[in-house]
Amino acid sequence: MADQPNILFVFTDQQRTDTLACYGNDWIQSPHLNALSERSFVFENTYVAQAVCTPSRGTLVSGLFPHSHGCVVNGIHLREETESIAEMMPDSYRKAYMGKWHLGNDTVCQHGFDEWISIQDNLRPLNTVSDAPMSSHYQWLVEQGFEPPSDLPPDLKQFSAQDRARLPAEQQVGAFVANNADRFIRENVDQPWLLACSTFEPHPPYTGPYDGVYDPEQLPVGPTFLKHPEGHSRFNRVRAEHYATATVEGEDLSTELGWRNVRAQYFGNMKIVDDAMGKMIQALEETGQMENTIIAYTSDHGEMVGDHAMMEKRAFYEESARVPFLLSVPWLDSEQKKIDGVFGHADLIPTLLDLAGISVSDQCQGESLAGGLTGERDLKEHTTFMEWNGIGDRNLGNPQINLMATLPWRSAVSGDRWKLNLCAGDQCELFDLNTDPYEENNLFDDPEHQDRIRDMAAKIRVWQHETGDIAPLPSV
Repeated sequence: MADQPNILFVFTDQQRTDTLACYGNDWIQSPHLNALSERSFVFENTYVAQAVCTPSRGTLVSGLFPHSHGCVVNGIHLREETESIAEMMPDSYRKAYMGKWHLGNDTVCQHGFDEWISIQDNLRPLNTVSDAPMSSHYQWLVEQGFEPPSDLPPDLKQFSAQDRARLPAEQQVGAFVANNADRFIRENVDQPWLLACSTFEPHPPYTGPYDGVYDPEQLPVGPTFLKHPEGHSRFNRVRAEHYATATVEGEDLSTELGWRNVRAQYFGNMKIVDDAMGKMIQALEETGQMENTIIAYTSDHGEMVGDHAMMEKRAFYEESARVPFLLSVPWLDSEQKKIDGVFGHADLIPTLLDLAGISVSDQCQGESLAGGLTGERDLKEHTTFMEWNGIGDRNLGNPQINLMATLPWRSAVSGDRWKLNLCAGDQCELFDLNTDPYEENNLFDDPEHQDRIRDMAAKIRVWQHETGDIAPLPSV
């Protein structure tokens, strides 16, 4: 390893684990990500800090849990005094952020980065910087001859997510981010760098330039597809009831075909991500930097897209809270190695810094799990934690959902594959992921498992004490 290896940190938006071949998908058309996985450590069970954009992204860039970095729902700015990964790294590094930020003042370079390529304009009303520019993607599209809808007032001119979804593949956010990443990699051959890239895809709209790549009627689905979560939390049950009569992207979700169409288009959007990753890897290879670059690839959260009869995220279910995590460290291994146990997003920054030979910031609440790559650490003995903080979230569909969303939850996932979800005001959940990987059977009220529940609940309480979390827990 060189003294200062590069770090390419890529995180997508709303990508569930089974979108990659290394997690068992034998039909997805993702040759570049498949190739990356063949030379990477593949973490089998990686969990987000909170399954919604802003809280998760706050953790990914700071190493803090949401209740500590303060971005507990969407629309909250990351505090100026909270260090990002860029601010934790030496000044000898060139540091760039490209893509979706979603942590306030999205089009303004901040938090220790030297270069900033932005993609979102819809959060401009939340800006605290009065003269913030339009996003880099907006400006580039205008230069390419595209125009935002003409019926918008001048101060609200922008390309919405729906507008962008109708653009050709080469104008999608993923392609735009990859083009800028390609340039950055080629411009910085002679100095170490950190490049954080966040595509918007495969986040909704559930449509894009690759609609039709997959046949909806032939698309494989699991045992919980359109199965209502009986005996589970009320929060999940009322969401499933809502989606049974909803319409998404013009698709009637009262029919199985409507669900399948949405699901197929969601998976189609993964091709945008795969193409983007291919361009970045090509730039590394052509500039001779591949062997001196750590590549970390994950997503801010997953997507239900029909499982447990639900859409989008905001759940502790595997489809929503478990995400891909590929970690390429060429000087440790150049072949695929699967890492069992559990890994949490709060551990990601400490692990990256440790692998790069950089002291881990005292701010980080996670820990380096680099030992899991070399066999010095068994991640089956690790426990990771998640949270839900719903006060102030947007309208989620109806008053019942909005009411149940206000209740805080805390979750623990053990390395031996048990998941405990606790809420002081709702039906709690316990799942044995060894025998019930699709989380069909809630064992929380089974007397046989009361000691396990008490042990796991105590671990959550210790974690709360260590991180300053005051969310109420039920007595167990």
